[in-house]
Amino acid sequence: MESLLSSSSLLSAAGGGVYWKKQNLKIHSLPGNRVLSCNSSNVIAKLKSRNNLVTRLEGQESSSLLLCSRHKSRFQANATTGQPDEAFDPKSKPNSFRDSLDAFYRFSRPHTVIGTVLSILSVSFLAVEKVSDISPLLFTGILEAVVAALMMNIYIVGLNQLSDVEIDKVNKPYLPLASGEYSVKTGIAIVASFSIMSFWLGWIVGSWPLFWALFVSFMLGTAYSINLPLLRWKRFALVAAMCILAVRAIIVQIAFYLHIQTHVFGRPVMFTRPLIFATAFMSFFSVVIALFKDIPDIEGDKIFGIRSFSVTLGQERVFWTCVSLLQMAYAVAILVGATSPFIWSKVISVGGHVILATTLWTRAKSVDLSSKTEITSCYMFIWKLFYAEYLLLPFLK
Repeated sequence: MESLLSSSSLLSAAGGGVYWKKQNLKIHSLPGNRVLSCNSSNVIAKLKSRNNLVTRLEGQESSSLLLCSRHKSRFQANATTGQPDEAFDPKSKPNSFRDSLDAFYRFSRPHTVIGTVLSILSVSFLAVEKVSDISPLLFTGILEAVVAALMMNIYIVGLNQLSDVEIDKVNKPYLPLASGEYSVKTGIAIVASFSIMSFWLGWIVGSWPLFWALFVSFMLGTAYSINLPLLRWKRFALVAAMCILAVRAIIVQIAFYLHIQTHVFGRPVMFTRPLIFATAFMSFFSVVIALFKDIPDIEGDKIFGIRSFSVTLGQERVFWTCVSLLQMAYAVAILVGATSPFIWSKVISVGGHVILATTLWTRAKSVDLSSKTEITSCYMFIWKLFYAEYLLLPFLK
């Protein structure tokens, strides 16, 4: 059976092998049933027998239903009998196409997918010099880059999950491999297929900047996650941060810009002021993401020997370091925007970054660092700021 974990005081069910932490769970009474509702993503199902879930709440036997609103998942278990409940078997086939789609959605780590799409769109438009550049040729080049990059993105996040199944059972139990919805063989088939398709598309497009972007991302993503001698660089905080910085800040900005500049438009290599700023700014942002992503995962990282900055320095210090780095980056962005020769660029760049900086500071002050749920929510908010920055970059001229 899989265990149900939330964030504090441990409960155990007599004889049923079910364990969960009580905080963030609400118990609602229904005729003949008890319903648990959960707002946290930190839920693990740990079953001693995969065929049955037995729960006892406050000494009473009942039919229980666990609802996790964050992931729209629903699990039902009968506690009145010891008979197997085949519907709960995590190895059983999905009940519908929607279930399969939801599992793949979580496997693909959608916040990284959105970040990849927005970043490629943004840097592609940095190469636009005149209105006539906005043509079907441009959008075809963007589509080629986006599809190939998304396939490689799924390979990278999928390989990370394959390498971290046991850690994710503690840190991210809602992921398909950790929850048992996907077998290891299924995960391997997905990442292998998407990596091959990504390279195939990059090759037939014939764009060397695009192909090299995919190749370097593949190499760094593999070295970051895979558990082989001299690899699994995520174990070392500084090296892990450099991997994320290299992909998100340098490869995405420069390689995809050159894909549009040289392959689509057929122009010579040119590093413009907006491109240089975008690369520098996203370097700061990528470091923040690399640091912040480990803050809510400190429990599992400690158990499995991952020496992240959050483990070595503490959550609070890393949290405020991230906030400070972003505020510094916003201050620089405001200064750069103020020096633009275009009034519309000044207004949008300065005003937009003032709003983002103020919003970040207000949100940071309200975060309860003792709550994993709040820290995780703030991490996703950082990704939203990341998306917003890519919406502002094309206006910097």
